[in-house]
Amino acid sequence: MAWNQPGNNGQDRDPWGSSNNNSGNSGGNNKGGREQGPPDLDDIFRKLSKKLSSLGGGRGSNNNSGGGSAGPGFSGRIIGIAAVAVVVIWAASGFYTIKEAERGVVTRFGKFSHLVEPGLNWKPTFIDQVRPVNVESVRELAASGVMLTSDENVVRVEMNVQYRVSDPAAYLFSVTDANNSLRQATDSALRGVIGKYTMDKILTEGRTIVRSDTQRVLEETIRPYKMGITLLDVNFQAARPPEEVKAAFDDAIAARENEQQSIREAEAYANEVQPRANGHAQRLLEDARAYQAKTVLEAQGEVARFTKLLPEYRSAPEITRERMYIETMERVLSHTRKVLVNDKGNNNLMVLPLDQMLRGQAGKAVTEGNKDTSLIRLDPAPSSSSSSEASSNGSSAGSVIDQRRANTQRSDNTRVGRE
Repeated sequence: MAWNQPGNNGQDRDPWGSSNNNSGNSGGNNKGGREQGPPDLDDIFRKLSKKLSSLGGGRGSNNNSGGGSAGPGFSGRIIGIAAVAVVVIWAASGFYTIKEAERGVVTRFGKFSHLVEPGLNWKPTFIDQVRPVNVESVRELAASGVMLTSDENVVRVEMNVQYRVSDPAAYLFSVTDANNSLRQATDSALRGVIGKYTMDKILTEGRTIVRSDTQRVLEETIRPYKMGITLLDVNFQAARPPEEVKAAFDDAIAARENEQQSIREAEAYANEVQPRANGHAQRLLEDARAYQAKTVLEAQGEVARFTKLLPEYRSAPEITRERMYIETMERVLSHTRKVLVNDKGNNNLMVLPLDQMLRGQAGKAVTEGNKDTSLIRLDPAPSSSSSSEASSNGSSAGSVIDQRRANTQRSDNTRVGRE
């Protein structure tokens, strides 16, 4: 028989001459004078399977195998190892990581316990539960719908709410669903604000007012619930009429724009004309003030002059009256270009148009002088002596004035000599 031929069920032959019977001698015989080699792995697994089968089969099976005394100790060791393995697995399953932007909300048997900071943490499995909540990301909530304005018009409004979780515990446990509660509060606040304004104001210049009012009302609404949410911004995105009336509303918008354009053009014209009119009015006022001052001063000068002439008039009334007449006629006749020529045969005066003669029409004026000459009949002078003197002598108006001035001068000299 070969050395490796199986005999005695393959348990009493091996290359080293050892015996593998169940006599309790684990060392065996060393027939070859050598030490015992490494154990057979198949034999070890076979024995382990028998032990496990004996644990399941009862005490009788253990007695038949010859290892009844070692069964309870081995099973106790197996249970201990299994318990230790379970404890190790349970402890290892309790490690978890919280991200930098998150906070962990720990509940113990379903009740809030504490908050966990970011990093590696441990919890007792099956006792504590951890719910990570992001407290740094900006969340958005969209609200839209068809709403009724104060002037009984319907407008479609869209709004976006941006918020951040500030208190994770309140965010999870103060209300059933914080996001749903915020959505309902936003819809309620938006409808309340839209109902206070007219459609024209909402669609044109009232968008900023609607946005600020909606944010204020929304904050007042969610404050009593303590939802752990902080509002960052409320964006009023779009406001437009329903699709059914969009064409008519576009016509109304175009008419409103034309109205605003006409108003701006009128304001531009007013801004252009009004300063010019104000300047013209101011100039007229200044001219009126200047004329008033001039008239007052001239009147005051005349009063002062007449005041000084009054003593002279009282001392020599005729001479003073004659002198005043001569000065007045000299002042009046100095502003005209007409020459009065006295005809000796009658009381008519010929008027020569010197203005036409100065413009180079002297020949035509002389040729047609008899046709163009105006005849003016002299009225009696204010003074009887001066009128009789002018008619009897037949001199011109200049000679009459010179003669009267000479007479006045002689009268003044005579009055001075008397004094």
